[in-house]
Amino acid sequence: MQTDVFTSGQDGYAAYRIPSLVLAPDDSLLAICEARRNSKSDTGDIDLVVKQSTDGGKTWGKQRVIWDDGENTCGNPCAVVENLTPRVFLLMTHNLGGDNEKEIKDRTAQGTRTVWVTSSDDHGRTWAKPREITADVKRDDWTWYATGPGCGIQLSQSSAAGRMVVPCDHNTVDGKRFAHVIASDDHGRTWCLGGVTQGDEVNECEVVELADGQLLLNMRNYDRSTPARQIAFSKTGGDGWYDQRHDAVLVEPICQASIRRIEFPGRDGEPGLIAFSNPASTDKRQRMTLRGSLDDGQTWPAELVLYEGSSAYSCLARMPGVTPGDIGCLYEADDYGRIVFARVPQAALLATIVAP
Repeated sequence: MQTDVFTSGQDGYAAYRIPSLVLAPDDSLLAICEARRNSKSDTGDIDLVVKQSTDGGKTWGKQRVIWDDGENTCGNPCAVVENLTPRVFLLMTHNLGGDNEKEIKDRTAQGTRTVWVTSSDDHGRTWAKPREITADVKRDDWTWYATGPGCGIQLSQSSAAGRMVVPCDHNTVDGKRFAHVIASDDHGRTWCLGGVTQGDEVNECEVVELADGQLLLNMRNYDRSTPARQIAFSKTGGDGWYDQRHDAVLVEPICQASIRRIEFPGRDGEPGLIAFSNPASTDKRQRMTLRGSLDDGQTWPAELVLYEGSSAYSCLARMPGVTPGDIGCLYEADDYGRIVFARVPQAALLATIVAP
């Protein structure tokens, strides 16, 4: 099943980009993205909007605005659910609409990138006034900054169980790119800076919890000696990262990707499932592909192409309903003309595994 959720030119916006898909505590789906008022450009009047589905993605409700700050840029949505409260958080960035990325990196812009958070206590129907957390999560020598995009996670297997971990990235004043995470250990009341990757030439990332409680950080890669994603690991709930390297199977054309825990291993020996999505090409943003791993990302034997054509950013979620464990993928298609929701039965993905 595939359904268009956002289409360029609708509701007064020239384009929609940067999807974030999250399963709310009431099992409704929230599709969040940037609504770009005047063009496809990353700069200018950009708002954050949401649509909700209460039937597993078959239909989507009316578009609602989460954050509109006039002609300024409100972007990089990265949602995360705090299951104990329960509450949906949305981490975001902001900059003046007249400032572009190059100027912000060069420190010639009028302003800079700032970091914000909002939350919803009613499963995404209404949102609190955004509050700034820049001073807590951005160092003075960082210029560009991005939350996600995509989703964060709440840990359940490690000694840091209950912590919310949100993937981010930044540039330093010397122009280097790094990935990092931010975290909250008090149900979202405060946020702090977590670990930064040891190696550079990476940025947009997502994080997944492994069966042994370690975290895996999966990152956009600018080191084209290997045209594939980079990964790193943490044994400390995201406070530090080690063993940074390429995952040569996960080819990419320099683009964002999504990684999500769908199932943890069962008590009776059933393997867990981690899903991954991106445009599986080494040089073009095309061929949106869903992959599956049964061994915590060591191998990716399952592969299902969702769309052969132009496609870019995506976000995955575990689906609710009669067949829980199905996989939802919200992705950009057709030169950013549409944001599409695909629901994939877990069995359909696993059926692509070829027996040795």
